[in-house]
Amino acid sequence: MLETTETIMADLTNKQSENVPGRYYVDSQCIDCDLCRETAPLNFTRQDDGGYSYVFKQPTSSDEETQCQEAMAACPVEAIGDDGNI
Repeated sequence: MLETTETIMADLTNKQSENVPGRYYVDSQCIDCDLCRETAPLNFTRQDDGGYSYVFKQPTSSDEETQCQEAMAACPVEAIGDDGNI
């Protein structure tokens, strides 16, 4: 059986307006599961009125970068994106 890996992630054109500029963002697919906020609490927060997460601070250390990557990989609806810009 041949296994393929496909990278699916958030849609940059649908990112939440509260995301700060930079590499990581959350799009409109977020279901407010809290996983990213638990995984990378220094980078993700909740928009209380809308009930979704967004990036309020881009990573500034290797630990934060790792946590953001882990949050992106674990997101159940693939709402976290990496646009490649640093």
